Amino acid sequence: MTVHLGFWLRMVSNHVSHAFAAKLADKQVTVAEWSLMRTLYGKEPTPPSRLADDMGMSRGAITKLADRLIAKSLIRREASANDGRAQTLALTDRGRDLVPYLAALADRNDAEFFECLTTDERAMLGRLLKSLAERGHMTAIPIE
Repeated sequence: MTVHLGFWLRMVSNHVSHAFAAKLADKQVTVAEWSLMRTLYGKEPTPPSRLADDMGMSRGAITKLADRLIAKSLIRREASANDGRAQTLALTDRGRDLVPYLAALADRNDAEFFECLTTDERAMLGRLLKSLAERGHMTAIPIE
């Protein structure tokens, strides 16, 4: 019988993602919202169209995420400094302060799931997954 690596990758991914989503829920942030916040972290105000390209999402999806994060006072929308008709998105101070805390939750989630692997096994898994992503030209940030 075939191994079906995709099945096992999906199973592990789903469990890791669902556990992370539960951790984020305590801060009223979804995985998709966290992905947008992480993408904005450390950047100058960025046009939604560039975020959509960077994240491999539609502009409409970015707008919906942005609207939710604006309502939570975690990002702000403002006129572009270069073109007053265009808009940019940026983290608020509150959002910028929250990102490192959420990153620590992501690290803790990874540690919980992958602590059963040796340091060498974790490193090998990381290299293999990165290699697959690079060879498959996978540049979009997975959010679902």
